Amino acid sequence: MSGQQNRALVERFLRVFERGDLDAAAEYLHDDYLEEYPQSGERIRGKQNWLSIVRTYPSLPKMLDYSIEIGGELCVLEATLEYDGDRVYVCEIFEVQDGKLKRAREYFGEPFEAPEWRAQWVERM
Repeated sequence: MSGQQNRALVERFLRVFERGDLDAAAEYLHDDYLEEYPQSGERIRGKQNWLSIVRTYPSLPKMLDYSIEIGGELCVLEATLEYDGDRVYVCEIFEVQDGKLKRAREYFGEPFEAPEWRAQWVERM
C-alpha cells in the first residue's frame, strides 16, 4: 500500500474508534494484531483480546488533537488524549501489513511544568 493509503487506513480506524464503534475499529486490525505498552510492560496479543480490553475499558479517552507521519508501512501517531478530564500525550507507532494494522507500540506521557532554569533557551508551546 502507498503512504497515502496507510494514512487513510489509520484515519478511518481513528474515526470509528472515536465514535465508539469498537467492532468496526477491530475490522482494521489483523487477527493476530499485537499492541504493546512498554511503560506498563503489557502486550495485547490478538484482535479479540484487544477488542475485549476496549469493550471493558472504564472510560475510553477522547482525542483532542493528533498528527500522523507515514514512512512506508510505518505510521507514527502523536495525539493529545483526555481521560476523565486529565490530558495525556501519546505516541503510537503502527505497522501496516496487507491493508490492516498489524502491530502498535504506544508511549504515554502526562504534562509537567517546565523547569525555570532552562526558560532562557526555549520557546513555550
